[in-house]
Amino acid sequence: MAIDSTPNLTDLLLEWRAGDKDALERLTPLVYDELRHIAHRYMQRERNGHTLQTTALVNEAYSRLVDEQRIHWESRNHFFAVMSQVMRHVLTDHARRRGYAKRGGALTQVSLSDSDVMSVERASELVALDEALSILAAIDNRKSKVVELRYFGGLSLEETADVLGVSLMTVRRDWRAAKAWLYRELKK
Repeated sequence: MAIDSTPNLTDLLLEWRAGDKDALERLTPLVYDELRHIAHRYMQRERNGHTLQTTALVNEAYSRLVDEQRIHWESRNHFFAVMSQVMRHVLTDHARRRGYAKRGGALTQVSLSDSDVMSVERASELVALDEALSILAAIDNRKSKVVELRYFGGLSLEETADVLGVSLMTVRRDWRAAKAWLYRELKK
């Protein structure tokens, strides 16, 4: 992700937050390619043939934020960090619906070829990771953000440090500690 490629993005975010709908229209083409890049990183972790495609993930995440008035955009980095988090939630919601359908809760009929697009195991792993990250966020929010940006957003250590406004060494320590904590939490 090229953090500094669009210098006026922060200004557009601030204008959008102030209620300028035209700013949102100018913002969309500036961020769309980077959002697709983030979504592609998320989707690389999914099985081939996942019913939620990269474009659909971007569109769903973006649509969840378009009417959101409570977010006080601070910067370009803040925007992409929030979008990574929203994409994580879209995928987790998708996995939860998949698990619900597998238990007979949904009455939608699907073909055999579509029935195992996201395995029950993968869906439950994603839900368990999401729940563990929520617990970690309550304990240490920054470590949770590091995992979210690195694992789900696919950001490098340097990009994560830039987004969070901390040193590279802090991100390395947080990443190492968070992985160890999640490993223990998920093995329970």
